[in-house]
Amino acid sequence: MSEKTIESYGKGFLLLLLPISFLIIFLVATWRIWLGFILLVLIFNLWQLYTWQQWCKKVNPVFHQLIRENQGRITPMDLAIKGNFSGEKAKRYLDTKASEFAASTVDSEDGSKVYQFITASTLGSILDNSEPPKELESEPVEQHALPFLAPPPQAQLEEPELEEPETELPPPPSQEEVQKPLEKQLMFGSLIQSELAKRLNVYSSTVYKRRDDPDFAEWSRSKDPDGIAWKYSRKNKEFFPVEEDKS
Repeated sequence: MSEKTIESYGKGFLLLLLPISFLIIFLVATWRIWLGFILLVLIFNLWQLYTWQQWCKKVNPVFHQLIRENQGRITPMDLAIKGNFSGEKAKRYLDTKASEFAASTVDSEDGSKVYQFITASTLGSILDNSEPPKELESEPVEQHALPFLAPPPQAQLEEPELEEPETELPPPPSQEEVQKPLEKQLMFGSLIQSELAKRLNVYSSTVYKRRDDPDFAEWSRSKDPDGIAWKYSRKNKEFFPVEEDKS
C-alpha cells in the first residue's frame, strides 16, 4: 500500500472518531439532566393514567344508567350529553369499555358509531323474541289434493263463502292449563312472557308488542280466564298481577 492510501484511511478514521468522542463526552457531562428528564416523563404519564382512572370512576354511574335505559346501546353523543363533557373523552371512555366487556360496534346511517353492550336483560329479550310459537310448529297443515280434472263440490258452487283472513290465530289452551290454579302458575310470584301468553291464549309476540301499552292491564284482564290484570316490570323482565285496592 502506498503512503497516500494509508493517509486517506487515517483521515477517514479521525473524521468518524471525533463525533463519537464528542457525543460520549456530552453524555457523561449531562447524564444527570437526561435522567431527570426521563423521570419527569414517566411521572407525568403515571399522573395522567391516575387522573383518567379517577375520572372513569365518576363516569361509571352515568354509563351504567344509560346502558339500562337504552338496553345496551349507547353512542358517544349520548354519553357526552348526559355527563356534560367533550365527545373525545366520551369516545375514549367507550372504546375502553368496549375492549373491557367485548362489546360490538355498529356504524349507523349518519356515520356515527353505536356501541352494543350485551347484558342479561337484553339477551333475555332477544331469546324471547327469537322463540317461535310452539303451537304453529305442532299443528300440521293438511292439504287434500283433488283428483285430476275433478269437478268442485256442488255445495261450493251453490253458496260460495269468502272467509276473512284472521290476523291472529291464538293457540288453543289445553284443559289442564285452564283449570290449573293461579297459585301453581305463579311459583315465584310472576310469569315470564311465554307463560303469560299461554294463560291469555295469545301468541308470545302479541304480549311482547303490547306489554308497554298504557291499557295493557285492561287488555290482559279481558283475556285472562280469572279476570286478573297484569303489568310488566322492565327491571325483572317479568309480568306481575296488578294489586287492586279492595277498600
